[in-house]
Amino acid sequence: MTEHSNRMKYALREAERAFDGKEVPVGCIIVFENRIIAKSHNQIETLNDPTAHAEMLALTSAFDALQSKSLKGCSMYVTLEPCSMCAGAIVLSKIDNLYFGAYDNKAGACGSVLNITNNKSLNHKVNVYGGILDEECGLLLKVFFELKRSN
Repeated sequence: MTEHSNRMKYALREAERAFDGKEVPVGCIIVFENRIIAKSHNQIETLNDPTAHAEMLALTSAFDALQSKSLKGCSMYVTLEPCSMCAGAIVLSKIDNLYFGAYDNKAGACGSVLNITNNKSLNHKVNVYGGILDEECGLLLKVFFELKRSN
């Protein structure tokens, strides 16, 4: 198993925490100098906040950990391709690398529907790698929505 797969497993653990809390199961970690400096999962329902995506919460935690508004040298691992809000925040944070699991063909903004992370008009471009443990990441989402529809 690769280093990136191992790290995605940490993000999957966060997604499972979201699942257990009846949140859309998306998890995220941020790595700096080979150590996890931030981790989070979706908390939209818990916080009554539509911006409480795993990525946004992890970014805030990482800024605090590094005492910086820039996350140069950092890599983000998230179980689902980020949406436009999160992709914009990732660009603004100047993260170097984004690794995601499942592609989001409805709202993905890192190559699927939009490509904010590599927009030539913006001041920063992010190295993006998708499809890491995509089956595991996608299955958790599939099960969540099947359960939600059956209730």
